[in-house]
Amino acid sequence: MSRRPVNPGRRFVDSANIPFTTSLHSKSRSSPLLSIGLVVVGALLILGYLYSGSGVFGSGKNVVSKSEGDLSCTMEVLRAIPILKKAYGETMRKVLHVGPETCSVASKLLKEEDTEAWGVEPYDIEDADSNCKSLIRKGVVRVADIKFPLPYRAKSFNLVIVSDALDYLSPKYLNKTLPELARVAADGLVIFAGYPGKQRAKVAELSKFGRPAKLRSSSWWVRYFVQTGLEENESVIKKFEQVANKMSYESSCQVFHLTSYH
Repeated sequence: MSRRPVNPGRRFVDSANIPFTTSLHSKSRSSPLLSIGLVVVGALLILGYLYSGSGVFGSGKNVVSKSEGDLSCTMEVLRAIPILKKAYGETMRKVLHVGPETCSVASKLLKEEDTEAWGVEPYDIEDADSNCKSLIRKGVVRVADIKFPLPYRAKSFNLVIVSDALDYLSPKYLNKTLPELARVAADGLVIFAGYPGKQRAKVAELSKFGRPAKLRSSSWWVRYFVQTGLEENESVIKKFEQVANKMSYESSCQVFHLTSYH
């Protein structure tokens, strides 16, 4: 993240226009402690500005601000992994995540016991870190346009999780992508989608995605699932809700649990 230039809180004024300048200067020479105190206070103000504004002392650039309503259901996937593990049990053995920042999700899933993980990044990765580049070299993560068939055989994964990506697809491409996601899932499909009116895409991401996110209501999604021949997994929905309540987890995204094609 680029550091923003510090905007001074005060301007220095021309001493020739102030009649008391000579008096002030003599006082400052006679009070060195006052000058030292002003320097210390100024330094603390600058440090406070850098800390809160630029985030140079933390990992703020990787954190999604909920107060600003930024859309990032991938961050919700990271939060929900413990709940998903308990709700799906052994079905979480072999998992595919599809969506932006999939390297983060794949890395976290790989740390889970008895879990294999893969990822599909739908957009070009320009600023991938060394860990992400390593996952791509190993074939764990692939960069692929999800508007076209996925490079996997049918039922290659127990569970497929998708976040953010579907919000950027028109119904025309959803008709192709959603059946593909269900095709490679043996046991289930989990969709994390944004809430209409509660979230928005960050402006910086509009050029990356090519179009603004189309956030749809839960009723729209349910109707669409029926049209696509997909059914919601009622038993998993119940387990997920029970575990979420027990762990005080509340998602800022809509979460849909679907059965795969049989």
